[in-house]
Amino acid sequence: MPDPLHASPPACAQTLRALSRYPDRTAFAWPEGSLSYGGTIDLIGRIQGVLMRLGLQPGARVAFLTANRADTWCAGVAAQLARLCITWLHPLGSLEDQLFQLEDSEAEMLVVDAAAFRDRGGELAAKAGRLKAVFTMGPAGYGVDMLAAIENAGHASPLCLAGPDDLATLNYTGGTTGKSKGALRYHRENSGAAGAILADFEIPEAARYLTVAPISHVAGTKVLPTLMRGGTVHMLKGFDPETVLTTIARERINFTLFVPTMIYVLLDHPALDKTDLSSLELLLYGASAMSPSRLLEGIERIGPVFSQLYGQTECYPVSVLRKADHDPKRPELFLSCGFPISACEVRILDDDEEVKSGEAGEICVRAPHVMAEYWKRPDITAETLKNGWVHTGDIARRDERGYMFILDRKKDMIVSGGFNIFPREVEDVLSQHADVAMVAVVGIPDEKWGEAVTAIVVPREGAKPDPDELINLVKTRKGSAHAPKQIQFAKQLPMTGVGKVDKKVLRAGFWSGRDRMVG
Repeated sequence: MPDPLHASPPACAQTLRALSRYPDRTAFAWPEGSLSYGGTIDLIGRIQGVLMRLGLQPGARVAFLTANRADTWCAGVAAQLARLCITWLHPLGSLEDQLFQLEDSEAEMLVVDAAAFRDRGGELAAKAGRLKAVFTMGPAGYGVDMLAAIENAGHASPLCLAGPDDLATLNYTGGTTGKSKGALRYHRENSGAAGAILADFEIPEAARYLTVAPISHVAGTKVLPTLMRGGTVHMLKGFDPETVLTTIARERINFTLFVPTMIYVLLDHPALDKTDLSSLELLLYGASAMSPSRLLEGIERIGPVFSQLYGQTECYPVSVLRKADHDPKRPELFLSCGFPISACEVRILDDDEEVKSGEAGEICVRAPHVMAEYWKRPDITAETLKNGWVHTGDIARRDERGYMFILDRKKDMIVSGGFNIFPREVEDVLSQHADVAMVAVVGIPDEKWGEAVTAIVVPREGAKPDPDELINLVKTRKGSAHAPKQIQFAKQLPMTGVGKVDKKVLRAGFWSGRDRMVG
């Protein structure tokens, strides 16, 4: 039996407590308005009242399709308080992917941001079979307008009805290695995440947090910690470099989160050096590796504010590379994904045996915030959670101090001429070249080598890198087995919705009609 004496309060209850502490402060701000802490409590209570009247069973899944906005975030909290389980559809996902998630999660309710997704929401509402209720934030011509419903419902105080054994979240993986899977958490697995973030991430007191990346994903994990710090969440609905820079300067933003591609765009933007970014204290980045040369440029031009996060849908966070670790005098740490956070036990294992410092193995993790299971996938759950560890699928080595360096995804390893080659090691060398903006390395079919190491390079603006020079750079640093057999140039790389390079798409072009799995 679970032990109620030692259970942490659910994250939705932690949210109410944080909001109650600072009633007059601004909790959320966006270009057209703002919402106080007290107003946020009222909004959550009103929405909870509307949801409770539907009579859904505890654990029923509520899906959200939304841009970054305060009222849909509040609706997610209200749903959890009412013992419902929330699942966020990826705002950049395809109709097919979003329908898959609705069907796979067995969602009974859909909440749509009518301003950003009216048409897509209508398509989903018409095609998803199990839905019992559809709400839209604002009028949409289908479903029930939630904003009108809460006006009519009147004031209600929010109340946490959820306990540790109620379902809390069903977060779907990015699908970079095949069909997306739902990582299920009960409130007991979800309750420690905000505290784990506050313990190891250098989030400023009274944070002014700018959300640009979707709050349906990793950017959303910093909303509750910001409120616990008595801060304000400033919301933008998408990444427009000019608006981002203007907002940081005007609102004196001191904390934000970007994927590396967003940072590259800002570094290349003519307004960057004319913008006052002196308020920035913490710029978190993650989702994919960042070019060391561009990171150095960022530190020089934006300031010593960079911090890298690492985790995955199954367990987030796992490690952090803090601001002090981004020391231009120790650039070798730029390639690290950080030092394990206090709340995680992390080991580098090979066949369930811990490897020595410097040797390659799989990052395996234990923590209170690890998922409970993959939804409806007992086979893959057993494989991933084997022997009481999350097997992340990321191959890494650890230095003597405990910093981890990811070599690659287990599934991305290239076998060329009998050698095992991790593309990340080749990418790390090439990305340090001044003419390279971005690079992805994949194995392509080759009669002689089995797989040939191939680099797809996006050149820096105005640069024309010499392919032979790039190949020789890898040969010198890593040896001839790692050297790309060919370099291809591209204007851009295919990206997933969460800002990772989509190697599945890159490989598909080379492997179509062959017998190797593309995923």
